[in-house]
Amino acid sequence: MARAFLFVLDSFGVGGAPDAAVYGDEGADTLGHIAEFCAAGAGDRAGLRQGPLSLPNMSELGLMHIARSASGRFPAGMPLPEKVYGIYGAATEVSRGKDTPSGHWEIAGTPVSFDWGYFPIEGDAFPQEFIEALCREADVPGILGNCHASGTEIIARLGEEHIRTGKPICYTSSDSVFQVAAHEVHFGLDRLLAFCRLARGLLDPYNIGRVIARPFIGQSASTFQRTGNRRDFSVLPPEPTLLDRLIEHGRHVHAVGKIGDIFAHQGISRVIKANGNEALMDASLSAIDAAEDGDLVFTNFVDFDMIYGHRRDVPGYAAALEAFDARLPEVHKKLKPGDLVVLTADHGCDPTWRGTDHTRERVPVIAYGPGIRSRSIGVRRSYADIGESIARHLGIPAGAHGRSFL
Repeated sequence: MARAFLFVLDSFGVGGAPDAAVYGDEGADTLGHIAEFCAAGAGDRAGLRQGPLSLPNMSELGLMHIARSASGRFPAGMPLPEKVYGIYGAATEVSRGKDTPSGHWEIAGTPVSFDWGYFPIEGDAFPQEFIEALCREADVPGILGNCHASGTEIIARLGEEHIRTGKPICYTSSDSVFQVAAHEVHFGLDRLLAFCRLARGLLDPYNIGRVIARPFIGQSASTFQRTGNRRDFSVLPPEPTLLDRLIEHGRHVHAVGKIGDIFAHQGISRVIKANGNEALMDASLSAIDAAEDGDLVFTNFVDFDMIYGHRRDVPGYAAALEAFDARLPEVHKKLKPGDLVVLTADHGCDPTWRGTDHTRERVPVIAYGPGIRSRSIGVRRSYADIGESIARHLGIPAGAHGRSFL
């Protein structure tokens, strides 16, 4: 029996989504634009990184060819490898929206066919009756924010007033999400999580995908800093996912990072928390050691999206990609005969794009392991092909969506 390791590089899109114009994202290309900026010197930052984007390990696994198949061009400034190892291709999202749950659920074999609820951009973001009910049940004097905003910006702007008044900071984005920022000490982490649980229940009639707790510390706008105690409260997937099916067949799912939250802790055997890409890689390597035959280790590397994509930080994103790429040989060394590694993403978040939101893009699909024959799988019609390939590799029956490329 085999094992599988599924790593989601959160927001690492490769451009080319055929319906990008519907979302205002025609031309967005996370990988392509990062490479272009780095090749032109705009991706340089003293003490962080310099020069063209360098991803030698992922390039040898087919990343350059993936980019060309998805967007029609090779990334600028990056040399082509002499040889490509493993399976490589791109995948097109069929789920509606460009948010985290939709992308992950589709990767796990369950596309989203319904429309999420969203909050208006103009005026107050949240319905008055919802806010009144939430403040009453949570016993808070009101909320701050009530708008679309960047998380770091709104904490800097309203954090001091939050500490003074005890009002939590509530905001949203173009995703189907209700976010709450509160001070870990002055407001309290447990109180923040309880507030978000109340909000989750009250928002179900509005079909909002996630409520996110965003705790922070510090005493002033210049010292506020978000902590690693973020928590996502998601609705359940609309039908059983690959994770549920694995549990049903007696396998174990090791959820590293925010995977447990994304799937509302359904179909999860073990939750492994870690803060930051380096710690997430360390935790993933430990999970690989612990995984038994038939198990899945499923990790979300959140920094690409949360710290660099949304903040439109090209040098930071480039450096994070290079750091991830440099650690892939550590994964290679732990593989046993029959193991399969899959690298992919859940959407794009082009750091050169306007605004601060996700971008609708195709995602890379890289699959490799001992005995895996190198070949192109082209552009897949759905992310669900990833989940069905893992299902086939682990020897469980196929699901209703997607087709295995194995």
